[in-house]
Amino acid sequence: MYPTLGLYGDYILHSRLLLHLTPLTRGTLVTAVSPLDPAHHVLKRVVGLAGDSIRVDPSGERVKGGEKWSRGEKGVEWVTVPKGHVWLAGDNMSNSIDSRDYGPVPVGLLRGKVVCRVWPRPRMLGTNMERVQSI
Repeated sequence: MYPTLGLYGDYILHSRLLLHLTPLTRGTLVTAVSPLDPAHHVLKRVVGLAGDSIRVDPSGERVKGGEKWSRGEKGVEWVTVPKGHVWLAGDNMSNSIDSRDYGPVPVGLLRGKVVCRVWPRPRMLGTNMERVQSI
């Protein structure tokens, strides 16, 4: 999650209660069970909610072959997030294993909303997402 969090040594506070009492929004940092390895947890940003059409790799660095993702113009891949799922992404897109690798994540794998960084430099960690007008 660099640059939002450091590479090593940052401690965060996450809340399971907030996950259930408040709606998920784009830009929220969440903790989740890794879809690739259930023994590990991941910390990612929600970038897509159920029904959203997501460009799989806005950086253009990766191509996911076959599967459920549809190719639009110029080889761009899009996916519609299914009901009961979210699309997760790391802040450092060039070095992150996220929904571009494992697809939409079931909401049942989410474990909490990140509230703040506790150590070092304590601070609240809100959304850094801005709405973009469609063309």
